[in-house]
Amino acid sequence: MPAAAGTPSFLFSSVFPVQPAPHIPVFDAIKALAFVGDLSMGQPIDHSARTAWIASQIAAAIGRDATVQGHAACASLLRWSGCTANAPEFSDLMGDDVGGRRAMLSTASASAAAEFAGSVGPMAEIHCEVSGDIARTLGMPPEVERTLRHMFEAFDGRGKPHGLRASQIPEEVFIVSVAGDLEIFSRVHGLSNALRYIAERSDARYPAFVVDAVQQHAVDWLHALEQGAAADMQSPSDALREATASLELIADVIDLKLPWMTGFSRRVADAAFACAAGVGLGDVEQGQVRRAALIHGIGRASVPNAVWDSPGVRSEADKERLRLVPYWTDRAARRIGTLRTEAEIASFVDERIDGSGFFRGIKGPAIDVEGRVLAVAAHWVLLRTSRPGQPALSEADAIAALKNEAELGRLDAAAVAVLTGHPHEATTAPSNEATALLSSREIEVLGRISLGDSNKEAARVLGISPSTVRAHLENIFRKLECTTRAAATLKALTLGLL
Repeated sequence: MPAAAGTPSFLFSSVFPVQPAPHIPVFDAIKALAFVGDLSMGQPIDHSARTAWIASQIAAAIGRDATVQGHAACASLLRWSGCTANAPEFSDLMGDDVGGRRAMLSTASASAAAEFAGSVGPMAEIHCEVSGDIARTLGMPPEVERTLRHMFEAFDGRGKPHGLRASQIPEEVFIVSVAGDLEIFSRVHGLSNALRYIAERSDARYPAFVVDAVQQHAVDWLHALEQGAAADMQSPSDALREATASLELIADVIDLKLPWMTGFSRRVADAAFACAAGVGLGDVEQGQVRRAALIHGIGRASVPNAVWDSPGVRSEADKERLRLVPYWTDRAARRIGTLRTEAEIASFVDERIDGSGFFRGIKGPAIDVEGRVLAVAAHWVLLRTSRPGQPALSEADAIAALKNEAELGRLDAAAVAVLTGHPHEATTAPSNEATALLSSREIEVLGRISLGDSNKEAARVLGISPSTVRAHLENIFRKLECTTRAAATLKALTLGLL
């Protein structure tokens, strides 16, 4: 498929071979997604881990076996994994998608998130579908996937997305919800208030016997958390310890936050890998740079979409949030053992050789070659990406801009020379299996929709009518077994269609 305007694919296939997708242990992927979710919700980066530990304790306290305890823990870690997918809708509704979610949780926690989702059903649908698809892609047990697909259902039958009766809702939904309430309420309002709020929701938001377990054990559980009980959470099963997951899935989930960034981290990874080889880094370092590129955007989840989408002058507060993006990436990814080296490399993505970058503001030899390569690759891809109020530069203009940065001493000249010496943009042909799934026109339509185009905008670009776009979308959703654009985008990326 030809790359959609402003979103070229950088594979440099005539010079550098394309490498297989890097994989990490699946439980590390789950923890990485938990960090993205926590930042998206405006929560501390250990919120989901603490919730997962509490959820496993609740499951044990009500007599459930180790398998159910593991399901509850994994569902807790993936509970907010759909947050990047509906960030545009939250931004339209609340202005500040991160701050709005933080306020929502601190005033009524996860239980009222269900109530809030009840008034904005489409956002709940997006969230639940994407988080469920993520669980399936990761190979999670069906119980975990089903829990995530019903995470906003309520005991009183007024939840979303399906308004299920209590008997139809997986028990893990209630376990995870009350665990999240306890974690947030006790941290924000104190334990006594947290227990009172939870008691008031007995047999309303979750079953009374779950509430009774919390009332009986909450003091001990929170004390254990203060002693670091959730600091080094281990995989709950041998199967998860042995399984692996593609790091590209993490990149795709990160990029869902901003439609114009669809596939952005993959393109940075391709450019960074090519650049690393071109400057003479060894095989190990090339792999590390590529993996760092795939996770370099974790910290983006901490900044509201309105800030990213603003083409004008930003306030000092907004500038500070942007300066902290690589800091949060480093803080989050460094907590995952298999990504510590990559986390450090990723944290240099916005540093500049003359010291004008961030978050450290270091310069010269203090920035390793790997960090310099990643900074050049990310800047190159950004120049070639259309974003609100700023169209993508042509290849020639992007080359000139990149060379200018090198001449001014901000970007590494050798890395710039590699990318500007081989700037052609080859596209990846979808697999035979993928092309059999969607037609070429359907892929073109999905390519435009994935970037945030409306039906009318996609129709104008593709030279077809809005009704034809709508008909193609219906076919796309049916073939990909999706009901939302975000879920279709994620699945298409996973299949190599975009």
